[in-house]
Amino acid sequence: MNYLPNILFAILLIAGFGYFARNVRKLIRNIKLGQDVDVSDNKNIRWKNMARIALGQSKMVKRPVSGFLHVVVYVGFVIINIELLEIIIDGLTGTWRIFSYFQGFYGFLIGTFEILAALVFISVVVFWIRRNIIKIKRFWSSEMKGWPKNDANIILYFEMVLMSLFLIMNATDLHFQAMNSGNVISQFIAPWFNGLPETTIHLIERAAWWMHIIGILVFLNYLYFSKHLHILLAFPNTYFGKVKPKGQLNNLEAVTKEVKMMMDPNIDPFAAPAAGADAEMPAKFGASDVQDLSWVQLLNAYTCTECGRCTSECPANLTGKKLSPRKIMMDTRDRLEEVGKNIDANNGVFKDDGKQLLGDYISTEELWACTTCNACVEACPVSIDPLSIIIEMRRYLVMEQSAAPVELNNMMTNIENNGAPWPYNQMDRLNWKDE
Repeated sequence: MNYLPNILFAILLIAGFGYFARNVRKLIRNIKLGQDVDVSDNKNIRWKNMARIALGQSKMVKRPVSGFLHVVVYVGFVIINIELLEIIIDGLTGTWRIFSYFQGFYGFLIGTFEILAALVFISVVVFWIRRNIIKIKRFWSSEMKGWPKNDANIILYFEMVLMSLFLIMNATDLHFQAMNSGNVISQFIAPWFNGLPETTIHLIERAAWWMHIIGILVFLNYLYFSKHLHILLAFPNTYFGKVKPKGQLNNLEAVTKEVKMMMDPNIDPFAAPAAGADAEMPAKFGASDVQDLSWVQLLNAYTCTECGRCTSECPANLTGKKLSPRKIMMDTRDRLEEVGKNIDANNGVFKDDGKQLLGDYISTEELWACTTCNACVEACPVSIDPLSIIIEMRRYLVMEQSAAPVELNNMMTNIENNGAPWPYNQMDRLNWKDE
């Protein structure tokens, strides 16, 4: 018996999954560069959010057309890849469709796979038309030029090819066609190969089989370099997503403690600080680079689907402002990748490259254009929170650089002097009632 194909298959499998595991470790390393944050609360709510949003696609279907097509692709692609288990067993042992032993169930299973494969192919074609011919506006923003645009199309081509190979593999498998069970779609493709010698048809079937498994492994490893990491990260991202009311911003604990101390009449402001007090103060208020953000925010950046729903709902963007929440997430991910490559190139240590997220990637104009309305957070189908990153970078500008806009500085001065945002003396506050 010739074991060479099985050995080659095993090598291919080990190389494919090994490279994927290597990139997953790198991904986890990069995410852990963020600040620690406690997200162990509200576990029941988090599990429900993951089941409802990531698994149930509840926020995707708010836009019915694209939502329905995405559900078809999502369900079809996941279920079809169950067959990967059979392919792996056949490839390692040299068997033929080992699960066909359960013929009745197997026919139902493969028939379902074929129907889903056809639906996925049609849905992906529609996606391609929407993106490249109809040219829906949110797919053609300035941040979507170049690699982001090509990346989206590459994934669509991948899915078309993989679904085609699956159906061709079944259509040219003469033994499978002879079973006449489960070939609900491939039976209509099989006649395309009539008239060819049986050996040629067998070669086509084997080529499609090998190309299908190689394509799956290539697709798996391409995910790390693609926006389609959300296929894997949507689940943890929705679990660790914000569970507090969307309008509730977090307070910096160090600032809260300082304010409480200032308001406590029992504390001597001239007394020496207690031992360890300095250690509680953060090295930096807010964020100017990715290492200053929390690991959940960095997970958000890697999970971004670049679908543009956030930007299409952003009132600042709709009125012509420079802000695009999608770009905020893409810039954060790009900078994080740059930092990760820097660490790889310097033996596991980050070497200052003179760059940071603020300024080199995200401008202050973008940050101050945000109205903090949370429309982007509400629109995101996988619970990404661009607003939290904007807030942290604003905090850095205000608290570290005193670089708030003039209007905001005036407001804060009025609050300090008058106890209100308006430039009126406290004694004159109620004069409006006499007018």
